[in-house]
Amino acid sequence: MINVMLADDQHLVRAGFRSLLRRDKGIQVVGEASTGDEAVRTARGLRPDVILMDIRMPGLDGIAATRQILAFAPQTRVIILTTFETDEYVFAALAAGASGFLTKEIAPDGLRQAVRVVAAGDALLSPSVTRRVVGQFAHRPAAAPTGDRLAALTEREREVVRLVATGLSNDEIAHELVFSPLTAKTHITRAIAKLGVRDRVQLVIIAFEEGLAGPLS
Repeated sequence: MINVMLADDQHLVRAGFRSLLRRDKGIQVVGEASTGDEAVRTARGLRPDVILMDIRMPGLDGIAATRQILAFAPQTRVIILTTFETDEYVFAALAAGASGFLTKEIAPDGLRQAVRVVAAGDALLSPSVTRRVVGQFAHRPAAAPTGDRLAALTEREREVVRLVATGLSNDEIAHELVFSPLTAKTHITRAIAKLGVRDRVQLVIIAFEEGLAGPLS
C-alpha cells in the first residue's frame, strides 16, 4: 500500500485528488495539509511514501516545505503539483529534492501512475517540463567538467546517463543502444547508486554540470 499525503490550500483540490487516488486499491490518502507549515508538521508525524505538494500556499510555500520535509524524511518522495510552469519553480523544486513536477491538468490515470512511479523510486516530469529543464541546461555556457563525479561510471553507464540527460525514456535508451529496457534501467540504477543521487532528475543535472551532455541539436 502506498501512503500519500496531500498538501494544497484549496479544499476542493484536495477533495478531487483524494477521490481520484482512492480509485486505486493500492493507494491510500493518510493525511492532508492546507499550508506549508502544516505539511511539514503532518509529514513529520506520518512519514508518508509520497506527498502531492502545491507550490503556492499561505505561509511556508511548497518548495520550502519540500526542502524541510526531505531533511528529516529523505525516503519520502514529493511530487510538485501546480498550475505554474515557470523556470523559477521548476528549478527551485528540483533543487529542493522533489522527485516529480506535474501540472494540475494531468489526467486522473496519469496522476495515479505518477504516484506509483515515484513511490517505486523513479522520478518523473511532465513532457513540457522535461523539455524546459533540458532546454535550460542546453542553453547555458558549456560547463568546465571536473570528471571527478563521473570517474566511477563505466563507459556504458556514462553513455546511458548522457541519453537520460537528453530526455529519453528507458525504452528509447534501449532502442538507441540496442539492448533491453531492463538493461537500461539497470545501468541507470547503478549510476544513481555510484553518484549518490536520488533519481534520474539529479542525473540530468550532473550530466550537464560535468559537461557529459551538450546542447541539443
